[in-house]
Amino acid sequence: MDLLWFIVVGLVAGWLAGQVMRGGGYGFLGNLIVGVLGAMLGGFLFRSFGASPGSGLLAAVVVATIGAVVLLFVVRLFKRGSRT
Repeated sequence: MDLLWFIVVGLVAGWLAGQVMRGGGYGFLGNLIVGVLGAMLGGFLFRSFGASPGSGLLAAVVVATIGAVVLLFVVRLFKRGSRT
């Protein structure tokens, strides 16, 4: 059951990050990948700064979404840099 929640959180976080970054959705697989990588990045960032968002589904979605937004921001920086 934990794997199912992990997938759901990844999908929601990926979709939310796409909306925040004005890139729209990335499809089922794209949202899942962005959300899961964002969850790992968000967890790392929150631990690095000593922040604790709490526990539960909402906290997991918030951390994963913040991580996914940071991930998309960095990816877009590299995409712009490679166009020159």
